This record gives sequence, C-alpha cells and structure tokens, in this order.
Amino acid sequence: MVSAQRATIQDVAVLSGLSICTVSRALRNLPNVSERAHRKVAEAAEKLGYKASSAAARLAGGSTGSVAIIAPTATAWFFAQAVESAEEVFADGGHDTVLLSLRNSAEVRNRVFADLAALRQRVDGVLLLNVDLDADEIDALAGSGLAVASVGMTGVPWDNVGIDDEHAAWQATSHLLELGHWDLAVLSGRELGGHSVRTSNNRLDGFSRALAEHDLTVHPDLVVNAGSSIEGGRRAMTELIAHRGLPTALFADCDETAFGALKALREHGLGAPKDVSVIGIDDHPMSWFLGLSTVAQPVADQGAFAANLLCERLQNPEQDHLPTSHFLDTKLIERKTTRRNRRTEKP
Repeated sequence: MVSAQRATIQDVAVLSGLSICTVSRALRNLPNVSERAHRKVAEAAEKLGYKASSAAARLAGGSTGSVAIIAPTATAWFFAQAVESAEEVFADGGHDTVLLSLRNSAEVRNRVFADLAALRQRVDGVLLLNVDLDADEIDALAGSGLAVASVGMTGVPWDNVGIDDEHAAWQATSHLLELGHWDLAVLSGRELGGHSVRTSNNRLDGFSRALAEHDLTVHPDLVVNAGSSIEGGRRAMTELIAHRGLPTALFADCDETAFGALKALREHGLGAPKDVSVIGIDDHPMSWFLGLSTVAQPVADQGAFAANLLCERLQNPEQDHLPTSHFLDTKLIERKTTRRNRRTEKP
C-alpha cells in the first residue's frame, strides 16, 4: 500500500511494475522507453499525484549547477552502474556532475572531507555511494550547507537508498538450508571501522539469523574474512579447503568473493555444486555467465532513486523535511552452483 506521505519515484515504479530507471526516463521523456511503459508510468504517476521536477526549477535551487558523486572507487562494477544511472538523472535535471573517487584510500577520503568549504564552492550537493564515515565526518557534512543523499549507508541524517542487507543474506542462506545443507561456511567482508556502512556486518547477521531459525549455530572456524574481492574469495576458499574442512555449502557475501571461491575450488580439483554449493549477493554481470546462484539487488535503481531525492532537495532548499530511508527489493536467483545436499542429513 502506498504511504500517505508525498509519493516518490519508487511508489510510481511499484505501481507501474517497472524499474526506477525506466520510470525516471519515462517521466522526463527521454529516449528508449516504449509507448506501453510511458503509458503505465503516466497512469501510475497520475494516480499517485507524482510529478517530476523540471530542470529549470532544480537549477534555481543551487548556485553552481553541479553535484558531486563520491564513491570509494570508480572501477568496481557496483559503483560504475550506480554512477551511470545517477549521472543520467542529474544531467536531465540540468546539473553537471563531478565524480570523486576516494580510491579506497583513507588519506584521499580524509582530504576530501577535511575541507567541505572548498567542496561547497564547487558543488551544490553530494551523492555518497557506500562511503564509510565516522561520527565527526557525518556531523561535518550534515552541517556543511550541502544537499546530501546516499546509497548503501545507515544511520545518516539525510536521504538514503539501499537494500536490506540482512534480509538479502537471510534469503541466500535460507536457500542453502532449504536444499538440505547444514554444514555452512561464510566468506565475509570487512568493514572499515566507520559508522555509516555496515553492509558486511548486516549480511553476517542475516546468515546467523537463518541458521538460528533452523536451530543451528555459526561455527567460528567456518567464518572466513575474504574482503570483497575475487582474490580475497580465492584466498579464503583455499584456507577453508586446506585447514578448516570442506563445508557442503558456502555463502559469499558478494558475488566477486564467490567468483574467487569458484576459482579456488577448480584449482583444487573441486567444483560447484558437485562438491560445494555456492551462492552470493549482487547479481554481478558475470554471475549469469558463470551460472552463480545469487540474490540480485537493483544497483542502477538505487543510484537513480538517490539522485532523484537529491534533485528534490536542491529544488526545495528551504523546505524542512525529515530524512528518509528507502529499501529496494532483492530477489533470489537460483542458477547452477547450488543443488540439494546429497552428503548429509540434518543431525
């Protein structure tokens, strides 16, 4: 049911049955949108009373006509997709974009957030993509006079769009349990120690919750830190095989880590799902090619939705409204790397 609050582009997407990116393009009469999609969006928007803001109105809300998109790195597929969809929204709104890659460097990050006055001279607003800030950095940014929105952050005093990471991990782990796997390992990421990004911690919580619902506990030897990279996944899987024993199933908290695990299995003459069932989270573009079971998240839609929220803030800089948090749906996709357990039964 649609909330009694002012309708958002997400509400239009849900009612029309289309993606947020498609809805955004249709509302602004951009190309590559079918007549049928245009009609469905128009009907949903009219029913909800939603109207896209004009470019001229947005520009009136700022002084530089530019926004910054800040990401931990510009090369990872997640950030590339989110940036592209956000840039499309900003461009159609008449805003230039400045892409700031922190290059996964604490020094670069500190330099950017240590001089927000200089940043404000360049841009009117900031879109943060999974940037892990400490409490002082959050307070400084909130008080900087910049309009702010984010993707994948938590506990922040501005609009945020993301997924329920705990639920996504619960979906992945529950899939393995439903297939009769009771001996589960997890390749977990590593948080940087800030306050605003808890992706890996929340995904580990979802893994633990799914096990607890089946009266199982997390075995500490089967929780291996893998970072969030292919090489990290390969090293972690190698550690499992060599020193911790081979589980019947494995949850990797991102697809790239799962890719590394699959590589390590091949290097040891093993495979998925014959020897170990493997599932990840993301639906990385390579997941389909490799047949990886995963929980898909709508990356482009998160970037587009957050960019729309930031544009609305820029259009109405004097309007006070509480920050909003929006979770987009995730979906289990079963492919070739998971199958029913044929080795053990529940103890």
